[in-house]
Amino acid sequence: MNTKGNLRPKWKTSSFGGAADTTPAELSALRTHMDRCRQSRGRMFTLRRVAEGLDGLVVRYLVTIVVLVFLAMLVMMLVTSPIR
Repeated sequence: MNTKGNLRPKWKTSSFGGAADTTPAELSALRTHMDRCRQSRGRMFTLRRVAEGLDGLVVRYLVTIVVLVFLAMLVMMLVTSPIR
């Protein structure tokens, strides 16, 4: 039985004890990836991000928003109802 084993790392990102610098090929691949991500955003990206942010806000404060809307409707009914 071999108890020593292979101690060398088996992944490509290993620097084997040296400086972990990026190669030009890696930088090119990263640039291509970032360009594709930027292009996939589309025109509606900003609107979608705002909608997601508002959705998170509404979910977080749902009970408070429902109570405030109810109180606003109650006040509007009392203000606009004719006094008899």
